[in-house]
Amino acid sequence: MIVSARFGAISRGTESLVATGKVPPGEAARMRAPFQEGDFPFPVKYGYAVAGIVEEGPDGWAGRAVFCLHPHQSRFTVPVEALRPVPGGVPLGRAVLAANMETALNIVWDAGIQPGDRVAVVGAGVVGLLTAFLAASIPGTETVVIDIDPQRAATAALLGLSFAMPEQAPVDCDVVVHASGSPDGLSVALAAAGFEARLVEASWYGDRLVSAPLGQAFHSQRLTLVSSQVGHVPASRRARWSRTRRLDLALALLADPRLDALLPAETAFLDLPRVYADILRDPATLCHRIRY
Repeated sequence: MIVSARFGAISRGTESLVATGKVPPGEAARMRAPFQEGDFPFPVKYGYAVAGIVEEGPDGWAGRAVFCLHPHQSRFTVPVEALRPVPGGVPLGRAVLAANMETALNIVWDAGIQPGDRVAVVGAGVVGLLTAFLAASIPGTETVVIDIDPQRAATAALLGLSFAMPEQAPVDCDVVVHASGSPDGLSVALAAAGFEARLVEASWYGDRLVSAPLGQAFHSQRLTLVSSQVGHVPASRRARWSRTRRLDLALALLADPRLDALLPAETAFLDLPRVYADILRDPATLCHRIRY
C-alpha cells in the first residue's frame, strides 16, 4: 500500500523526550514507534500520527482516507494491516488526533470511571483534555480539568469542560487522572483524591526521577495508584479488544467538531526542520498539526 500523507501531528510530550535523547535505555524497545527507522538516541525517524490517501493498493483501497501510526513522512509504503479507514464523518485534518484519542480511551478504561463519579484530570495537554472529554460524556459524571495555565480554560470551555487552577482543585474525587508530566501535578492529583479513590498516572517521565508526597494522606486515605500506558489494552478488555478495534473506536470518537479546538496551529512539512525545536519547547503547544 502506498499512502500520500495529507496531515500529521506532533506529540509534544513524547517527541520532546525523543528529541532530547531522554528515552531510558531499558525502555528503548518498548518506545519504538511503528515503522521507526534508526535507534535511540540518534539518528532516528520518529512520530506516530499520519492521515492520508491511499495512492496504490488492493481493490477498494485506492483513494480511501486512512490513518496510520507512522513517522513524519510525506509518502510511504506499508502493509494493508497497518492502515485504518477514517470514518466519513471525520475530516482528515482531525484524524491526526487518533493516536492521542486512543491513549485517552485507554486511560478512561484503566480509570474505571462510572456514571456519577466525580472526576479530576490534572494536566490540560492534549491527552488530558481528551481524557476529560471522554469522562464528561459518561452520564452523571462531574469532570473538571486542572492546569497551571489559565489560558487552557478557554480550550476546556470549547470542549464543554469545567476548568480549575490548582489552588481551586476539587477534593474528595472518586477518580483522578494525572497527565501533566510534572511532579507538582502529581501532588495536586493526590490531594484531589477522596477516600479509597483511584488515581491513574498517565504521565511518562522518561529518565527523570519523580518524588511524590506519599507520606501524607496517601495511606490513611487508602488510595490506589495505578499506571496507564497505551502499549497494551487493559486486562479487563484484552480478551475481546484488539489494538485495531481500539483504534477504530478512537477514530470514530473524533466525529465531534469541538475537537478542532485541540488543533490551533499547523506547519508545512517542508518548514518543519526550521521550527520543530521551537514547537517542542513551547509549553502552549497542544496538538501541532503538520500539513503535507
